[in-house]
Amino acid sequence: MAAASILQLLFSLHFLFVLFAYVKGGPIVVCDTRALAELGYDPIKLHFCDKSLPYQVRAKDLVGRLTLDEKIAQLGDKAEGVKRLHIPAYNWRSEALHGVSDVGFGTHFDDTIRAATSFPTVLLTAASFNETLWKAVGEAISDEARAMHNVGLSGLTFWSPNVNVATDPRWGRIQETAGEDPFLVSRYGVNYVRGLQDVKGYINVPDKNSRPLKVAACCKYYTPYDMEKWTADPTKKTDRYHFDAQVPDRDMLETYNYPFEMCVKEGDVASIMCSYNRVNGIPTCADPKLLNSTVRGLWGLNGYIVDDCDWVVATVLIPERYRNDTPADAISQAFRAGVDLDCRGNYSPHYMMDAITQGKLSEAEIDHALINLYVVLMRLGWFDGSPGDYLHLGQNDVCSKENLELAAEAARQGIVLLLNDNSLPLPLNYSTPDGSGRKPTVAVVGPHANATTAMLGNYALKTGTACRYVTPLDAIQGYANVKYAPGCLDVNCEDTSGFQEAAKATDGTDATFLFLGLDLSYEDEDSDRQNLYLPKNQIALLDAVFKEPYPSLLVIVVLSGGGVDLSDWGSKVHAILWAGYPGAEGGQAIADILFGKHDPAGRLPISWYKGDYTNKLPMTSMQLRPNPALGYPGRTYKFCTDDGIVFPFGFGMSYTTFNYTISAPKSVSIELPETQKCIHIANPTEDCPSILVANSKCTEMVKIVVTVMNIGQRNGAHVVVLFSSPPDNIGGTLPRKRVVGFQRVFIKSGESLPVEFNLNVCKSFSFISEDANELLPAGDHSIAAGNDFTGGLVFTESAVSTKISIMIHQGTSQTRRIDHL
Repeated sequence: MAAASILQLLFSLHFLFVLFAYVKGGPIVVCDTRALAELGYDPIKLHFCDKSLPYQVRAKDLVGRLTLDEKIAQLGDKAEGVKRLHIPAYNWRSEALHGVSDVGFGTHFDDTIRAATSFPTVLLTAASFNETLWKAVGEAISDEARAMHNVGLSGLTFWSPNVNVATDPRWGRIQETAGEDPFLVSRYGVNYVRGLQDVKGYINVPDKNSRPLKVAACCKYYTPYDMEKWTADPTKKTDRYHFDAQVPDRDMLETYNYPFEMCVKEGDVASIMCSYNRVNGIPTCADPKLLNSTVRGLWGLNGYIVDDCDWVVATVLIPERYRNDTPADAISQAFRAGVDLDCRGNYSPHYMMDAITQGKLSEAEIDHALINLYVVLMRLGWFDGSPGDYLHLGQNDVCSKENLELAAEAARQGIVLLLNDNSLPLPLNYSTPDGSGRKPTVAVVGPHANATTAMLGNYALKTGTACRYVTPLDAIQGYANVKYAPGCLDVNCEDTSGFQEAAKATDGTDATFLFLGLDLSYEDEDSDRQNLYLPKNQIALLDAVFKEPYPSLLVIVVLSGGGVDLSDWGSKVHAILWAGYPGAEGGQAIADILFGKHDPAGRLPISWYKGDYTNKLPMTSMQLRPNPALGYPGRTYKFCTDDGIVFPFGFGMSYTTFNYTISAPKSVSIELPETQKCIHIANPTEDCPSILVANSKCTEMVKIVVTVMNIGQRNGAHVVVLFSSPPDNIGGTLPRKRVVGFQRVFIKSGESLPVEFNLNVCKSFSFISEDANELLPAGDHSIAAGNDFTGGLVFTESAVSTKISIMIHQGTSQTRRIDHL
């Protein structure tokens, strides 16, 4: 064989070996000196592989070497790669909402790694109100992601977390979110993103685009997105593809955009995904104001923007399509508005070439998108090798004992005790005449009593597998003698033949645990709820169990994302526990709470409304403030009155008792330069009624100290939630209160702990005016720890509060000026 042929054969074998190593045996390094040399390149002359150059320069050099066809082939989620430059194909879409998942095509499982750790769905983890936990979960998940990448089973770009604010209790994806409060959602997003992305030693660097990434997170779905498919009116197509969210700028700034802003500014997230729907008539992925002007220009995204999957096709195929677009129109509008990557990449190449040949999109705009994408891949080490110490991670680091325990702990910390007449926790031993004691005997009943895949929620493994399952039944058997009679095996309970057996199982027991709730057939992506009640046959099962002779102790455990109206049963049951979708370790967490091995301290991250709430307003209304003319109640705890709520946002009981005292300065004085204007607000009582936050330095801080005393008999964790309320004399519909801080602490029985909150005055005491300006008003602001609530099943819940007078001084009275915005 000729020498040239031998060399050609060796080259081909080497390329196949490298490609196989990437696909199966481990990650490829694009700038591998030996591989590039064998391709005939002098690595020194390839500037995109010169580590001494900034990533932006390297990415620009690489893009300059590509043909137009090669460029277009990289702009979908399944990027084809460029073999001649040793750039392999790359699938951008992996998911890690609450654990590495094979929902995204960039990740799969095989005999090497069969599953990843299943953490609780986001809403339950958020209920812990524990920022340290959220970051730890992100770190554990990114460890598993890197381990899977090292054996060729995963990419490095994960399209998580979901940081939408959940404003409608019917939304099918409410389980994916961190709740209804923008501050809570933003703190969850920032910590989770940091847990996924941060490489130790590179947390704060001058040039964010040079900061290495462990994996690249993506905050989605930008922006007002609170509907999947609402079928209350079958004559209309009301779904996420057709929906046009009418949202005033005030609500965008105050609620919907805030978590995304924090994701970018404080989380330094590597990506933003725009949503399917329109906002005020314009598709989010084709709106340059939302993308280029806001995400990139105002917030300073260091990374890429991706549209949601099938966005291009959805935009052009719906009957009321935007501007009668063709696919070429849609793809050009998206990329010109700021999109860098099309999630459903098989549509991009043909349409994008059409857009270019028709003059609707320029090659320079494509180059800009590619540079954004390649800079992220460079920060991930795809070109130069793994940043940090991650190459050692492998099969044994997935489903590790430590990660499984962390998943169980996340569920324990999030579970919320909603009702308890002191029947819980159940004793571990009951006295007997001979003094030896006995384990409790309990009935375990209900469709979720032996739950497995239902505990995973959505965005779990497509195959429905997990490292292992610890069902509620399994875990309770470790504490008690169990009589198991589910009554029915699915949440619809269509087969009622087991109801009497379930009722009989309660006879002679110390307690009955009734596991009820929902699953993905009721709430999921593309499935909104029609009401806020349990499935009717579950109520029939509850009726069957609650008959004479009544169970000695009846505890309801609810597995669900959104809330359910149990107000008719509040006076009949002894305790109610909400366990969300607690992940594959969830059964252990539930049992540990029921039997008191761990004290419950979770708090609701959403309001639980009365069932008739949804009859009062359509899902198509995005209005947060009440509308008396239409009879619409307000949305979320900020605007909905107590009489519409069963359990309020931030509510959660404990097995012990805590008392609060609060201390704060009586006043805060802000001195303005003479050139800064005061702003008029309705009914002003101060010489300087308010100031525009954007024009202020906003360095003033105030320290609030909430002293928490555990006056109960048990040690326990406790969450302190701090709210602020504006002065009473300001006109307009302002939030009744809003979260400005929270901390989770642990306090032993009989001890007290001072919990400090250091608040920036502008951030914590401002409000958004009707014309979408952030103003800091002078006057008496209220600060409260805990809820003041009357109604629902809580009846009363007290908060401790104080007032802080904010005084704004500007020069002298002769030079003071007041503007009307």
